[in-house]
Amino acid sequence: MTSRRWFHPNLGGVEAEQLLRSKGQHGSFLARPSKSRPGGFTLSVRRHDEVTHIKIQNTGDYYDLYGGEKFATLAELVQHYTGQRGGLLRERGGAPVDLLHPLSCQDPTSERWYHGHLSGKEAEKLLMQKGRPGSFLVRESQSKPGDFVLSALTQQLDRAGRQARVTHVMIHFQPLKTTRISATSIESRVRELNEAMDASEKAKQGFWEEFEMLQQQECRLLYPRKEGQRPENKPKNRYRNILPFDTTRVILRDVEDSAPGADYINANYIRSDPEEKPGHGPGKVYIATQGCLPTTVAAFWAMVHQENTRVIVMTTREVERGRNKCFRYWPELHGSQEYGRLRVCNVAEHQAQGYCVRELQVWRADQEESPRTVKHCQYFGWPDHGVPAAPTGVLGFLDEVNRAQSSMPGAGPMVVHCSAGIGRTGTIIVLDILVDVIRRQGLDCDIDVPKTIQHVRRQRSGMVQTEAQYKFVYLALQRYIRGEQLRLREQREPPEERDSLKVGASPADPGCSPGTAPSRAPAATPEASGHVYENLLPLGP
Repeated sequence: MTSRRWFHPNLGGVEAEQLLRSKGQHGSFLARPSKSRPGGFTLSVRRHDEVTHIKIQNTGDYYDLYGGEKFATLAELVQHYTGQRGGLLRERGGAPVDLLHPLSCQDPTSERWYHGHLSGKEAEKLLMQKGRPGSFLVRESQSKPGDFVLSALTQQLDRAGRQARVTHVMIHFQPLKTTRISATSIESRVRELNEAMDASEKAKQGFWEEFEMLQQQECRLLYPRKEGQRPENKPKNRYRNILPFDTTRVILRDVEDSAPGADYINANYIRSDPEEKPGHGPGKVYIATQGCLPTTVAAFWAMVHQENTRVIVMTTREVERGRNKCFRYWPELHGSQEYGRLRVCNVAEHQAQGYCVRELQVWRADQEESPRTVKHCQYFGWPDHGVPAAPTGVLGFLDEVNRAQSSMPGAGPMVVHCSAGIGRTGTIIVLDILVDVIRRQGLDCDIDVPKTIQHVRRQRSGMVQTEAQYKFVYLALQRYIRGEQLRLREQREPPEERDSLKVGASPADPGCSPGTAPSRAPAATPEASGHVYENLLPLGP
């Protein structure tokens, strides 16, 4: 399924029923935001003459049908159940629910030159048969859902004379407002997104609108995950549908070649945005992974040892709301335990506000090697099905994590995990990437939250799960930048003026603005590119 047009962002329950009855058939379906449960969704399905509404929750760790299968994205959930007659999806009473025909959202225009789902070959056939040089049509892009294609019948000169041919021009769909901002303009950007939030049912704006624009790109990221679907590897996945992309998965090297799937672990490398400015050094590398199962602990430590990881970031408790989120994979304080061929010793623990840092010694029990120090940083203050009330604690935790990483030169990728390894894990990694860019390039650098999330999602599915997590990234960046601005002012001001500066400092509330509003980032200047096609004639259906 290459399109997400089955998602109707502004539809209510009554309207969904009317639409399915008037335009649908048995098996027609659509998805829409839940009005009664913010952050949740509803799957509305026509079943003969009735319409059934199925609740979908987004916990911040995954999407699921309230106790059913777990998925990294809404698109993956819908794709999983679509086209399956009488099998996978059932009501509580056992009756099957067939998802057969996605009911698309209204076309972006009613103009007769718009041909919707027409393929490239179909467009060429139609234009060659019914058009004349200068005829054109616009259709959805099948290779890049969310974008469009202008297909035009043009004349080309060749040795034999004039010859008609069809030319296809990609039309990229982009929001009018750029998402790239100067770090110093974070205050005005957050204020703008907060002020744009509209309580009306028809026009959700602000953070929701920007996050939804990002979600529309989900279908572009349905990359192969064949290794995680192999029979021998299925038991190694905490949630059987939340799997690593094959292209970026971590491959265990020092394993028994005769054992099928021995090189598999549910983990992906995450590399920060490669578009770095010259002279600012390379970006960071992380490993995003799921919380350990009892049967995957040995593979987890084998990965840590193989990658020379010196810092592990855990953003969940072992049990939350009575559900097992992660198996305990480290020994008690002053204890020692073997996991596969590795021995792990817990030599020290430091309790801080909202988190704990453990100092572990790790070495191969079957080889003569010096123990490696691994810092295990566990954050307790992240609520299940939510985000921290304020970003201060997370920023302090990340500062501790990065000091631990930088204290060990030559350290390999930082391992980050929660339960599924996508929601909290993605939020922490995206925030750390952006903070690192600001730290290295200064407050005059540009940052782009949606683009960074999109880049991370190309490496592991579903990173940053909810609008609340998305907003949290912005608020945490706002708090970090505000602190950096204050620190720089204090460095420049004489000591006698610092006290007065602190008295007039802005409140701690992340939604408040400082006394002086920063200047807005300059608007991007559009650039002309490509060919110009003149005198085109619209071709209707």
